[in-house]
Amino acid sequence: MLIDDQGKNLGEMETWKAIEIAKEREFDLVEVFPKAIPPVCKIMDYGKHQYQQSKQTRLAQAKQKKIDTKGIRIGLKTDDHDLNFKRNQADKFLSKGNKVKIELILKGREKAHRDLARKNLENFISEISTPHKFEEPIKGIPQGFNVIIAPE
Repeated sequence: MLIDDQGKNLGEMETWKAIEIAKEREFDLVEVFPKAIPPVCKIMDYGKHQYQQSKQTRLAQAKQKKIDTKGIRIGLKTDDHDLNFKRNQADKFLSKGNKVKIELILKGREKAHRDLARKNLENFISEISTPHKFEEPIKGIPQGFNVIIAPE
């Protein structure tokens, strides 16, 4: 099955005949749909076709919004002023559309107070003013806890 460069269907023909027609018009013969019976071929400028496809993929990539994951680390003994600063950072990251990974790190004997640390992390997250949702729930890791939140 042959389609010419104008988009008209020229019908079924033998391969050698289709190649001759493409050479006469100074174009390439490209197999567009090989699984069809009979296979569909099109007369076109293949270099121009490749350029158009690469241009479309570049435009699609440019339109995609890239979401970064920003990280915030706090400790069990982190002071109120530092917590407020980090909470403001989390608000800023969420308002820009980024995900935020919050880690509460426990050092040494602090690991014995995992229940207190979990409550501190929950309080920290509840005081973030920007609307958010949990991307992953609070998980315990060997060094403490972590959670990923995303803007709504």
